[in-house]
Amino acid sequence: MKKGIHPQYREVVFQDISTDFAILTRSTIAAKETIQWTDGKEYPLIKVEVSSQSHPFYTGKQKIVDTAGRVDRFRRKYGLAS
Repeated sequence: MKKGIHPQYREVVFQDISTDFAILTRSTIAAKETIQWTDGKEYPLIKVEVSSQSHPFYTGKQKIVDTAGRVDRFRRKYGLAS
């Protein structure tokens, strides 16, 4: 491999800002903030809006969308035949 062309691969903490869930993993993403982890070491911090702890698919709080009803309403509103 060529020297100096690859991004630094290091341990990073991803934190879900909506649930305060955090996970320590490895990444090449650049971070401006740091956080003290449970092992006492300081790691780069990446804040995310959605994680497995807040995503509706994983939490079981999915919103069921009635697409058939929406299509019927659209057709009634604009007078389109089926």
